[in-house]
Amino acid sequence: MNERLNVYEEKMKKTMGNLDGELGAIRAGRANPNVLNKIKVDYYGTPTPIQQVANVSVPEARMIQIQPWEKNMLKVIEKAIQVSDLGINPTNDGTMIRLVFPELTEERRKELVKDVKKKGEAAKVAIRNIRRDGNDMLKKLKGTDVSEDEIKDMENELQKLTDKYVKEADKSVENKSKEVMTV
Repeated sequence: MNERLNVYEEKMKKTMGNLDGELGAIRAGRANPNVLNKIKVDYYGTPTPIQQVANVSVPEARMIQIQPWEKNMLKVIEKAIQVSDLGINPTNDGTMIRLVFPELTEERRKELVKDVKKKGEAAKVAIRNIRRDGNDMLKKLKGTDVSEDEIKDMENELQKLTDKYVKEADKSVENKSKEVMTV
């Protein structure tokens, strides 16, 4: 692979990492600790992920248990979850917080699948934009010490990269959609 294209492949990898992160945060009826990834709590003046101030476990298929390492963090974590867009009310028993995920309705599952597909499309658009940036860079090479054949080869390589990551995005969307629709 031509090192001029490494920058673009890195950007495509980041786009996929971002997509996987977004899809991981979509709850699919089963309890998945990843839904907490975007929620930060105030830990001595620093916004900190819940996983760094508490033990997060999944004792049952539809429940997440959060046990803070410091008792004074209970209320802070509870409040952070309540103001987040998680849509689940935490129960606090004085030592730990439990999040019970309701069974998703068919309608809600379909909405989630639409959301998953929208995120997948956005990732594919981003990947294609990266390809366009790469092609623009290659066009600027015309008339330099790089031969027409080398430029053509790099354009083909860039297209192969684009196809590979678009296919990967489709696969991620398909897997998440299946997960969401599985009752």
